[in-house]
This record gives sequence, C-alpha cells and structure tokens, in this order.
Amino acid sequence: MNVNSVSSTFLLIAFFVYLLAFFLFVLAITGKRWSNRDPEKHTKQWGFVAFLTSVVGFACHVTFFFTRWAEGGHIPTSNMYEFMTFLGMMIMCAFLIVYLIYRTPVLGVFALPVGFIIIAYASVFPSEVQPLIPALQSYWLKIHVTTAATGEAFFAVGFAGGLMYLLRSVSYEGTSKTDKREQRGLELTLFFILMLVAFIASIFTFNGSGYKALFVKEVISTDTQGAQVTNQVNETYVLPPIVQPYDMKVVEMKPFLGMKEPLFTAPSWMEGASAGRKLNTVIWSVLGGLVLYGLARLVTRKPLGASIGSAVKGMDPDDLDEISYRAIAIGYPIFTLGALIFAMIWAQEAWGRFWGWDPKEVWALITWLFYAVFLHLRLSKGWQGKKSAWLSVIGFIVVMFTLVGVNLVIAGLHSYAGV
Repeated sequence: MNVNSVSSTFLLIAFFVYLLAFFLFVLAITGKRWSNRDPEKHTKQWGFVAFLTSVVGFACHVTFFFTRWAEGGHIPTSNMYEFMTFLGMMIMCAFLIVYLIYRTPVLGVFALPVGFIIIAYASVFPSEVQPLIPALQSYWLKIHVTTAATGEAFFAVGFAGGLMYLLRSVSYEGTSKTDKREQRGLELTLFFILMLVAFIASIFTFNGSGYKALFVKEVISTDTQGAQVTNQVNETYVLPPIVQPYDMKVVEMKPFLGMKEPLFTAPSWMEGASAGRKLNTVIWSVLGGLVLYGLARLVTRKPLGASIGSAVKGMDPDDLDEISYRAIAIGYPIFTLGALIFAMIWAQEAWGRFWGWDPKEVWALITWLFYAVFLHLRLSKGWQGKKSAWLSVIGFIVVMFTLVGVNLVIAGLHSYAGV
C-alpha cells in the first residue's frame, strides 16, 4: 500500500469521524429532552464525548495532511483538492480552539457541517498527487496559503456563530416588514447551503454512474509559417447537459430522464473556458437545491429556519454573538498576514510587483475590507446582535466566492488553483 492510498484512507476516516462527532453533538443538545438524568449533566457528558471524537477526527485529518506531504514532496495546498482539504482541517482546528474557550456543544452542530461539507466539496476535484508548477515552487507557498486558510477557517466558525444567532433571534411569528425580510434572508442562506450540498451530491452520483457527455468543435488557426491548422477542442460534462456549449456539436451523450439532447445552447456572449459547462453546473446546483429545500419543507412542514432554530432556543443570544465576534477577531489578523502581506511579498518575488488587478487579489482585498468594516462597525458603532450576525454570514459568503468562484469561474493568474 503506497503512502497516497494511506493518506486517502485517513481522510475518509476523518470525514466519517467528523460525521459521528456531529451526531454526538446533536445528541448532547437534544437528548436531554428525553433523558431521565439531569439535563445539564447529560449535555456536558455527551458534549465532552463529541469533543473527544472531533479531536480523533482532527488527528486523522492531520495524518492525511502529512502523509500526502511525504508522498508529493511538497506541502499539499497547491490545487483545489489539497487546498480545500487543508481548509477543512483548519476549520476543525479553529472549531476545537473556540470550543475549548466557550464549551458550547451546540457550536459543534453548526461548525462541524461547515468543515465536512468543505471536505466533501474537495473530493469533487482530482485527488492525484501532482508536481508543483513553476509558479508555486517557493517557500512562500507554505507561508501564504496556510496562514490565509487559517484566517478563513476562523471566519467559518464566525459564520457558524452568526447563523446560530440568527436562528435563535429571527422571529418566524412576526408579520412586520422587518420580520419578513429577516425570514427571507435566513431561508435564502439555508438554501445556498443546500445548493452546495446538492452540487456535491449530484457530482458524486453521476461520476459514480459513469455518466459523460462529450462536445467538440474545430478551431482553425495559423501556424508560424502562415499555414492554416485545424485543431479539435473537446468539452466533457459529468452532469447531464441542460446547456450545450456555444458553437459546439454533440459527439456523445447518454440519455437522462428521456433527455437525449441539451435543452438549449449557451448564449454567444458567454465567453471563456468551459462557460457552457459552468452554466450547466450552476443550473444543476440550483435545481438540486430547490429539490432538497422542497423535500425539507415537506418533512418539517414549516420554514427551515423555524425548524432548525429550535435547537438553539435555549442558548443565550449574547453568548452566540460573542462566539461569532471572537472567532472573526482571531481570524482577521491571521488573514491579514496570509492573504495580504505575505501574498504581496510573494507577488513581488514571482511577478516583480506587489499588487496587480488579478481577480483573486481583488477579491482577497474585498474580503479583507469587508471584515475591516465589520470590526469597525462592531467596535466603534456598537453593531452587535443581528447586525453583527448578518455581517458574519455575508462575510463568509464573500470568502467562499473568493475561494470557489474566482478560482473556477474567473480567469486570472491564480487559475492554476482550480486544476
């Protein structure tokens, strides 16, 4: 058995141990309702067991990280698979640190899913160990990426705390315009989470079934001698093609639910690599999210926020507000070092300038400015409670777009991260 297979096994073990820890945290906060023992004692005991289980999962995750490092000969943060697994590891690390400070079992119910959803998302990408491309062959890869991801991990815990606060505080019985707006915003946030889950599930399902659709077009170019050369460009879908790439022909397409050809063609103005496939993926994610949301509403027979919110009704909202703020306050200086200062130093060494207008750089700056505004409003203007919670939720959405949207949708100098 080679090291790579061992590392993959440890990641799989870590994933399922995190799932077990999540269910133990759920048991800690819900089991007290039917327990004949002291409810507080029940929560502390099962919360402690769930915490120890999380530590075991984290140890397996760390083992995966170092065994993969040994196999590849470089720190495993050089592509989307490696970076997302590392981010998931640091989210778990940040959660364990914050949990030791506040000893709040309900935090595990909301923070752990963020971590293992990130790990599941990482598994969508190719997991083979790849050699470092020249642009990444620098010791700054270790410094810049690890510190930036650590800061983002604390932002994730802040997001979990902010979401818990909103679930605890948003009134689903209220009928005012403010209440309705908050209800819609919270339901939309939960829908986005379900949409990501649906995307991951659909990729795994169709990949597992061997589904594939192939499109091709011929591109005529001129070589150095002025002769015309015809090249063939291929585009492969792993999800059934609702959208056909613009100016490409179907070569192979397995029927799905009676659909033997794409429903429509991507518009001509959608330029860029794989634009049609990306639009197709977005459509599938939205449809899958709608299905999951509809099924959840059918089961609960009430808005998801009202259903999930019952898990945190016994929590002190001030504690939840404090957890969210403290996590972001810890993460912000780390993110500043990693995503801005160290990144600019590396950019100077690699490209001869501290700053360019590359999309990843711009969105990293937007993220930094957003959390700077968050801390300013929190400390100087007294924005606490719901205002602070909404900012923590929106901020992590910005983080996820910086990580996922910029790497996979917008072309730039950092596009290699999506390989």
